[in-house]
Amino acid sequence: MEKIKLGASTLEASRIVLGCMRIADMEDKALATHVNRAIELGINLFDHADIYGDGECEYKFSKVLASEVNREDILIQSKCGIRHAGNSTSKENEYYDLSKSHILDSVDGILERLGTDYLDILMLHRPDALMEPREIAEAFDHLHDSGKVRHFGLSNFHAAQFDFVQKHTDHKLITNQVQFGAGAPHMINSRMQANTPFESAGDRDGGLLDHARLHDITLQAWSPFHYGYFDGIIMDDPKYEALNNVLEDIGEAHGITKNAVAVAWILRHPADMQTIIGTTNTSRLEDIVKASDVKLTREEWYRIYKAAGHILP
Repeated sequence: MEKIKLGASTLEASRIVLGCMRIADMEDKALATHVNRAIELGINLFDHADIYGDGECEYKFSKVLASEVNREDILIQSKCGIRHAGNSTSKENEYYDLSKSHILDSVDGILERLGTDYLDILMLHRPDALMEPREIAEAFDHLHDSGKVRHFGLSNFHAAQFDFVQKHTDHKLITNQVQFGAGAPHMINSRMQANTPFESAGDRDGGLLDHARLHDITLQAWSPFHYGYFDGIIMDDPKYEALNNVLEDIGEAHGITKNAVAVAWILRHPADMQTIIGTTNTSRLEDIVKASDVKLTREEWYRIYKAAGHILP
């Protein structure tokens, strides 16, 4: 599988990332098989967050790391900043915390659960309205100087928010994890429909796509098969019949599945994005990974974009 350098760093990571949000319920043996197969397929970056499975996902992964995988052969990233009041993990009790103390405590917990001495990348999960960038910078300095974190990035940050954090830290932020896919191409719509009155021309992210390319930031696309904000999956949804027909047609031409075509659509963009795949089905992962070997034509890319209901002005 093709590997790219993340941002301006020297880290070389696979274009497809294995997301570990759903592994908490996997049996240990099945998870070990899944992770090892991912590595065989060329995946070397594994995505975590401290809230995934309320920490159980990182703990589960540690068992594989301890017995099946050489730590130096893979890259691990995790995220922090989302908290819950009391003992409830419900959305109603959720709040954000990017204070220095919480970032430092979170990383200690992440490392303990993963059973590793360091993270290759730490990302701040969501922008905290009360964040103090100097506190974040101090936390980053401490984590880097202590060897606990080697690189830093953000997740779901607006372009201006990204610059706001970057201004206060000497550590080059190398990643921004964002929602993107054929069913949720917000970054594309606002740029393609610039200078038009169309509703989807609205800029919700401050030109995030252009910002990333201008400043050598690697975008990581999460939930590549969703539409809206977790409204549903595009695959076989009656609302996306035209899109499914086109994905099927293009998939047959390239000998890959519809899921793989949807990922190939993301990888085709010249921004060199990564795609996070969260499936726990090893066979499905094997099918999707084939996207990395397919470069869609310009005509195919636009067919998919328009079939998903997006307009060209």
